[in-house]
Amino acid sequence: MKGFTSLSEGMTPSGMLTVLNEYLTIMSTAIREHNGIIDKYIGDAIMAFWGPPFNEAEEQARLACLAALTQLDRLTPFRQALPELMGIRRGLPDIDMRIGIATGDVVVGNIGSDVTKSYTVMGDTVNLASRLEGANKSYGTRILISETTALMAEGAIEAREIDSIVVVGKSEPQRVFEALGRRGELDPATAQLRDRFAAGLSAYRGQAWAEARAEFEGCLGVAPGDGPSRALLARVAHLVEHPPGPDWNGVWTLTEK
Repeated sequence: MKGFTSLSEGMTPSGMLTVLNEYLTIMSTAIREHNGIIDKYIGDAIMAFWGPPFNEAEEQARLACLAALTQLDRLTPFRQALPELMGIRRGLPDIDMRIGIATGDVVVGNIGSDVTKSYTVMGDTVNLASRLEGANKSYGTRILISETTALMAEGAIEAREIDSIVVVGKSEPQRVFEALGRRGELDPATAQLRDRFAAGLSAYRGQAWAEARAEFEGCLGVAPGDGPSRALLARVAHLVEHPPGPDWNGVWTLTEK
């Protein structure tokens, strides 16, 4: 949940728990409806996973992405219920959400000490999903997914490539995608945004800065609040002033989790 700190300020502990439990209930239901396994709750966050033996291997990315899109659908009703839940009409915090999804090998099983164990997943894929969740802050997005996830779920969702990045704690670049909606359900404006952004990203990688700037500005003409377009425009301006070397490959290194 984005904005939980400001949400909890000024609230009593019992009031905070009421709001948080309602949020976690709504979002957990979306996961269970798509056959996900809830691993744990980490404050205002939910960690969940899909895969054998609970799901077929080829279904796991699709189910995870559809669960995330369902969660996003249910965010609006949750926001509308906040005045009743909190007992206030004014000064409501801006509640949003960030989701990261990665697909790959993990270790799953009972992990812990000889006293206490929990059934959980561990591995590089888990860490990548966590980093993608945090990367939403850099791009103003809500659902970022790995390249493998995007490829495996492409029959079920609409996505756009956002960037090639190196996340904190990793050395290999990752192509990162944003889940935009369910397959066949994009409105014309979002479809236009996706296509113009793709053109801008291609120009950016080719160091055609003027063309990239024009395409990203065109994206903002379609969707004035589009975070990725704003982020890439700022980066183009930086690279114009500080041109990359001849070995530049379009990969950007994030400096925060």
